[in-house]
Order: sequence, then structure tokens, then C-alpha cells
Amino acid sequence: MVYTIVVHLYAKDSPTDIEKLKNKLVEASQVYSKDRETIGWHVMQDHQDPRAFTIVERYERESSQKYHLENPYWKTFDPYVMPLLEKPMDLRRFNELDTSITASKDHRHEASHPDPSVSHMYDGAT
Repeated sequence: MVYTIVVHLYAKDSPTDIEKLKNKLVEASQVYSKDRETIGWHVMQDHQDPRAFTIVERYERESSQKYHLENPYWKTFDPYVMPLLEKPMDLRRFNELDTSITASKDHRHEASHPDPSVSHMYDGAT
């Protein structure tokens, strides 16, 4: 079962701090993506709020994160990043659901009717 960690970070209101955080996250992704049993280590920046960043870490299993924590780079990450943040990191842990299995008939939607709200969900999105 894939184990996923999602971390939200919010940079201080300084172009220098935002750029430093962005560069550190890109660097971290390049390092951590190579760790054993790491499926992916992705970093994102909000398209409207440049101070908001998200990290999505995907591991083969929960115990796989030990390789991440044993990476010598880990000791440099928090001390560099923490002073750049406006507020503490918001870290969440998940076990991904296996979507390759077929849902039981009791849980499948009997009738498939288009949801009119979905067709307009992205209207006006930027």
C-alpha cells in the first residue's frame, strides 16, 4: 500500500524568502526522489498565492520513510526552511486507497446521470 505524506508550507511575505524556499524545495525534490523505496517527491507552488507551497511524498510503504529520514540531507532541510516560514508546516499522512480493485456492487452508483454542476466546475478558472 502506498504511503503518502502531504506537507503545506507558507513562506514569509518576502520575495527573498519565497525564492529561497522555492529553490530549497526544488533541490530537496532532486535529492529525496532518489531515496530507496521513494515513488515520488513532488513540490508545488500555488498558482495564485506564491507564498503557498505543497510537498507530496509517496513511498512504497510507511516504513519506507526511514530511508528519507536517514538521508544526510534531512539534517540540513528543517534548519534552512523553518526560518523562511510564516507559520508551522502542516503535515498530513495518508494510506492511498487501492483504486485498481472493483468496488462492490452495493457501493457502486446504480444510475449514471450527468451532474450539471460538474460541467461548469471550471468556468472562469484561471
